[in-house]
Amino acid sequence: MSREFPIGLTPPDWLVRNLRPQQAAPLNWAALARAALCMALPLAVGLAVGQPAYGALASMGALSGVIGDTADAYRMRILNIAVPQLFGAVGVTLGSLVYGQGWLTVAVVTVIALLSGMISTIGAVSSVSGLLLLLNSVIGAGLPLPGAWWLTPVLMTGGGLLVLLLALLAWPLRSGVPERAAVAAAYRTVADLLTVSDTGDGEAYDRARHTVTQSLNQSYDLILARRARYRGRNRELTRMLAQLNAITPVVEAAPAVRLAARPLPSEVPTAVRHLADAIETGYTGPIGLHLPEPVNETGRAVDHALRHVAEVATSPDVDPRGIDDRLGRPAALGIRTARAARNVVLSANSWRYGIRLALCIGIAQALVSLVPVPRSYWVALTITFVLKPDFGSVFSRALLRALGTVAGLVVAATVLTLVPRGWWDVPVMMVLAPLIPALTPRGYGFQTAAITPVILLLSDVLNHQGTALLLPRLLDSLMGCAIALVAGYLLWPESWRTRVGDRLADAVADTAAYVELAFKGSADGADAAGRARMRRRLYRDLSTIRTEFQRALTEPPPTGRRAAAWWPLVVAVERIVDATTAARVRVRHGAPPPSPAEVDQVALQLRELATGVRESETLISVRTDLTGPPDSVLEPLRQEVAAARAIASPH
Repeated sequence: MSREFPIGLTPPDWLVRNLRPQQAAPLNWAALARAALCMALPLAVGLAVGQPAYGALASMGALSGVIGDTADAYRMRILNIAVPQLFGAVGVTLGSLVYGQGWLTVAVVTVIALLSGMISTIGAVSSVSGLLLLLNSVIGAGLPLPGAWWLTPVLMTGGGLLVLLLALLAWPLRSGVPERAAVAAAYRTVADLLTVSDTGDGEAYDRARHTVTQSLNQSYDLILARRARYRGRNRELTRMLAQLNAITPVVEAAPAVRLAARPLPSEVPTAVRHLADAIETGYTGPIGLHLPEPVNETGRAVDHALRHVAEVATSPDVDPRGIDDRLGRPAALGIRTARAARNVVLSANSWRYGIRLALCIGIAQALVSLVPVPRSYWVALTITFVLKPDFGSVFSRALLRALGTVAGLVVAATVLTLVPRGWWDVPVMMVLAPLIPALTPRGYGFQTAAITPVILLLSDVLNHQGTALLLPRLLDSLMGCAIALVAGYLLWPESWRTRVGDRLADAVADTAAYVELAFKGSADGADAAGRARMRRRLYRDLSTIRTEFQRALTEPPPTGRRAAAWWPLVVAVERIVDATTAARVRVRHGAPPPSPAEVDQVALQLRELATGVRESETLISVRTDLTGPPDSVLEPLRQEVAAARAIASPH
């Protein structure tokens, strides 16, 4: 018979959330094969020419390429792998130039940490680039590297570019396939949303809508990133953007279906999946939709939207002049680069994060300069990985880093004890390397457990210390985690006090503006495009807020408890946006529009709610005073606003 934990021994919720593996997509066998080949081949070549240390350095460069090999689209692979490699080459060069120079080393690495932290705030690629800049500078400053000063950056960059070369081999044969797959995946998430819209399961609907938002964000980012280079002249990209825009009315109809509480015919989600298959295969022929006759405004909205989608999805030619970028067309690369540089220099957030990272790295470098610590560069490496707020909660990453290191050391101890040094390292690397892309999607702790034995095996090739590496690695990792937690987490109150008020209040205020634009603007032209952009931006912002809250839930009290208290209000705001969209869909398909007084009343109540949320650290009571015709299209919206204001109450 199983026993339950006594109440005092029950693990807290925040710890359970941290240790629970994340749901991962099916294994990317191509990425696993690239990891095995790119990390084992340099070792084999180094052994063959009698320079195993050079092979280990190239494999280290390949490791960073393997970690960055996450994009499906080929152009994004170039950015994700090549750009960080260049920053890494600069980092290891600067680090090696100040190796063994005492306080000069501490000062240079600390300045690099400041720059790395500020660069990391720009975006995803710059975040990885900043990470690799600092990581490699720490390695160069803390490890005696063989050969001339230029050899190590060449070898490490060559290892990373080997990953990129293999990742791009199929590009001539599969150009555009990943982008079409992303658009098709977005369509399938919309089909799933329609399936659960009329089931009455609110949680399932919220999860499906969040998945749709994430999928659309990913697809738009992918298409618009490529379109920025072609300036709208590429037919295939224009067509895919038109397909994404075409599915938007279907997404907008989903909240109306949910509020109508009338089941959709099964033919509707089936038709969306059929269209997804056509998009993924590039089919441009005629496609038949077998849809029943609609019987109400919601049914007409869905029917009209699906027939428009079918027409756009299978059309071989699209006029680029008629395609509106629902998130706004990106500026040219030079303009975006200058804008990003200006924002980094002027942003208080970038300076704050850069100073936090520089403080922790400076403490680590000063500590290992004053106290003899074997393999001391591991302390700073640990801090660099842990202190990445854009990668997740700092507290959670420190905890998972420690646990993952212990698990990885068990594997490393087995390998270093049982496997003879030399050619046996090659097949062992072919087994260990694929575990990195296989386990990374499961969570940071799993990634750490996979990377640790690989790093130790490569370190052993460089310094031949065997199992003597294990205990220093554990101690240095624990020291790095402790420094990151104290100097990079506890000393910065905003890092552990959930700043929910401002972000959520901004979203509520934007929702009030969306309500006014939805019912006071014209039906066509600029107002229609503005509504579409505002709705997409709102859902994107709410998706980001939801992600931040979920991260905060993994923090220990009081942060996790405070985030849990605010969570229902996040969901309520999402439903307000849904109800607004649903009302707009009904008006567009025949329902009487609301009066301006009704719209003003709802907008006023939302702005009052935003003010209350912004001015409070905890939930406070907010007056609810909403009345109007019970048969108005705004009645469901008024109910959602009243529910949100009731949630913002201590009762």
